Amino acid sequence: MAGKLLRKQRVLQCHTYVIVGLCLISGITPTSASVVVDLEDLSLEPNSFYNGSDGAGGFTSRGAFFNNTFTDFGGGFVVWSGWSYSNMTDTTTPGFGNQYSAIAGGGADGSGNYAVAFATAPGDATITLPTAMYAQSVYVINTTYAYFSMLDGDAFGKRFGGPTGDYPDYFLLTISGVDPIGNPVGFVDFYLADYRFETNSQDYMIDSWTEVDLSALEGANVLSFELTSTDVGPYGMNTPAYFAIDNLHLVPQPATLVLVAVGTVAVCRRTLRRHPRS
Repeated sequence: MAGKLLRKQRVLQCHTYVIVGLCLISGITPTSASVVVDLEDLSLEPNSFYNGSDGAGGFTSRGAFFNNTFTDFGGGFVVWSGWSYSNMTDTTTPGFGNQYSAIAGGGADGSGNYAVAFATAPGDATITLPTAMYAQSVYVINTTYAYFSMLDGDAFGKRFGGPTGDYPDYFLLTISGVDPIGNPVGFVDFYLADYRFETNSQDYMIDSWTEVDLSALEGANVLSFELTSTDVGPYGMNTPAYFAIDNLHLVPQPATLVLVAVGTVAVCRRTLRRHPRS
């Protein structure tokens, strides 16, 4: 009698395992399996930034690695590219001296920290994702520097739309992904500014945190960020090559979930074989 009761309990337990496994296969996953890379795990003094001056070559937030290149030429002249992180709040000062501020004055959802990219060429700014995770979405915004350069023009960049507002300018962010063996997965375009509309009132520049769907990049373990603009001169793009991101939402790769589901079913079968009918 006790043997039959024990087997019944184990059958019920295995049924639960199978249901969990099937849920995983169908994409019904616990919310705890996802990760939001929000940069809040990185320490900063108030109204400050990190730009790689320690020569670390990058930084990690919530398991995602952001690349950085920093060069000190001496005499106060330094150059960085890739990613920095910041909690700067200046939304009014134009120019290069305010290169680390997002035009919203803080992170997405009112948070403090966010990431700022300086990317003048493909591959300058990349994010390597944690193992078996892929990017589902990310919040993106213009920096204060790029925003005012496009709005009013400056010593290098033109005023978007030209004197009449009719010129079809744009500032485009392209996010592409590659899989673990280097094969391209796809790309997602997002316009940080778009003045190509026939009606000027529809022209826009992104001045609030905007969610970008990255589900087309499923399977990519490295994300690469590239900027293009209609304002180009003899030495390349005149528009400041900056943008900011926050709240990069990561979820488990579906293939990983299937392996987990199959594993739970296999455990169930082995358990029942060890406890045959009495």
